[in-house]
Amino acid sequence: MFDQLTLKAIEDLAGKLKCKPAALQAVAEVESAGQVFAQVKGRKEPLVRWEGHYFDARLTAAQRAEARRQGLASPKAGAVKNPSSQAARWALITRASLINRRAALESFSIGLGQVMTAHWKKLGFGSVDDMIKRARESAAGQIDLMARFIDKFGLDDELRRLDFTAFARGYNGSGFRKMGYHLKMAAAYQRRSGGAKPVSAVTGMLRMGSSGAKVRELQTLLVRAGYAVRVDGDYGPSTRDAVKNFQRAQKVTADGVAGPETVRRLEAWKQTPEEEPGKQGVTETKEAKEGLGGLVGGAGVEVARQSVEQAAEKTSWIPGLEWISGILSVIAVLLVLGGLAWIAWGWWKSRRTDEGDIGSDATAVEAPPDEVLA
Repeated sequence: MFDQLTLKAIEDLAGKLKCKPAALQAVAEVESAGQVFAQVKGRKEPLVRWEGHYFDARLTAAQRAEARRQGLASPKAGAVKNPSSQAARWALITRASLINRRAALESFSIGLGQVMTAHWKKLGFGSVDDMIKRARESAAGQIDLMARFIDKFGLDDELRRLDFTAFARGYNGSGFRKMGYHLKMAAAYQRRSGGAKPVSAVTGMLRMGSSGAKVRELQTLLVRAGYAVRVDGDYGPSTRDAVKNFQRAQKVTADGVAGPETVRRLEAWKQTPEEEPGKQGVTETKEAKEGLGGLVGGAGVEVARQSVEQAAEKTSWIPGLEWISGILSVIAVLLVLGGLAWIAWGWWKSRRTDEGDIGSDATAVEAPPDEVLA
């Protein structure tokens, strides 16, 4: 999918990151589908993806109102859809620049690694223009951006140990599972390494990309130990960094992975040996609080049931509409049963843990289209 010059550039940067070339090639393949440049008005331009919520957050009130009117900005990620062609995407950036040039240039991902231009300073560039210029230079320039992102955001360890779940959580964000980026990267690595399946040394341990009950327990104990993390069951970068800080304080290997020794030491903050820190009760799950179908509030299902029953009571007195009253009564019962089932499913899910290990199904996943940002 890449020419030899691009592959050579990837290999050179993999050497600097001390990871296998096939691992970095896999990331590049998934992020770009193997395409480095597109033809835009007769010249080669790197691939871009507009992020309207980044733009929205960088504007003044007046600018934001105009940008939203033109369909260029939104407070919700993904609400501003990208045109299918790269030429149209670059045109969109030009339109946005007329409202606020710097905000526009900091609001898209670029290159075969789809790195957000908003990170220009952290990646070591003097300006956002310098970062974009680097991406426009060559495939090597785009790979350099990707390598800088991996290095500055501390994802080199995950890539070296072929832990694509942890890497995708850090690179693609909390929604990585929805698009299956970890599976796609693992499958691409297997293709590029001659069939060798990526096996991480931390399989079965909690690390970035893990989720569920054991992660909530880990986060609760970290909070008790004095580390500020959100107890949400999502082992993201902030939890990894807290684990690293705890490990440094305990003078054990600081790799951000909650292995047996790290977990054992954190258990000193349990109130009793039998305690299950972070355990959620039936009414504490997201499903119980939001209600069936996303109804707002913990009493959402009950409110809906009462409304339906009231409608049934009113229609029962209207001649010829008794049958509607009967149907509404059945709906009220179904709402209760459905709500209880939804809450029970949420509680059952809250008791489970997904360490993030990749199974054999990774080989069946193909590379995605240009829909990812780092």
